[in-house]
Amino acid sequence: MVAVQQETHGARRAVFVPVDSQARVDVVVRRLGNAIELGLLEDGEQLPGELELASLLGVSTVTLREALVTLRTRGLLTTRRGRGGGSFVTLPAAPPAERLHEQLADWSTEELRDLGDHWAAVSGAAAHLAAQRTEPGDLVPMQRSLQALRQAREPAERARIYGRFHVEAAAAAQSARLTRAAISLQAEAGALMCLVLADNSYAEDVTRRHHDVICALQNGAGDQARALMEECVRASMAHLVELRLRTL
Repeated sequence: MVAVQQETHGARRAVFVPVDSQARVDVVVRRLGNAIELGLLEDGEQLPGELELASLLGVSTVTLREALVTLRTRGLLTTRRGRGGGSFVTLPAAPPAERLHEQLADWSTEELRDLGDHWAAVSGAAAHLAAQRTEPGDLVPMQRSLQALRQAREPAERARIYGRFHVEAAAAAQSARLTRAAISLQAEAGALMCLVLADNSYAEDVTRRHHDVICALQNGAGDQARALMEECVRASMAHLVELRLRTL
């Protein structure tokens, strides 16, 4: 069992801030579900108790319980009874490649390019601000993700780390809105990155790009960090567009 983590870097903090909606069940499901799928909440991690979690998210316990039921139904949470019980994170299984190709086929090349523009704008802006605002320790989560990406062998794990890196960059920018936007983008299409990160040589290229971004952030080089992050996103989307064109 993984205990509730005490580390509260920005990306994790974004999970537990009050929801900015009318406390609907689907909003809570989306917030927690996205965090689990991105790996912001670790496999086996115990969530705070219902009263505490409802308070953190600014919702009623009734709303929270309905959301937890939905997450359990989706296989993202398990519940254990008795002493030491509670709700525990369950990392979702990687979708089959065939299903990912079917999902990719639902996107037109124009939609993919538009998504890439949006993604590059968000990640680029986050990197630029992070270079100006980052505090000592803010880059540690990104450095850990870089190391994890070097060691990852499965496409789904690589895709999860790739997405988390971009969310952590937004968190380092100390912008709650950019962090939420980054999480939303990863939830929308992050799984498709499994298709391009199955290529070992491209995974190595992404690792190099992420390393260069961190170096730029450490040096406070905002323009360089923005350009590197935008280039990373656009290269990934170009690979997705190429894969999509093969299905036409």
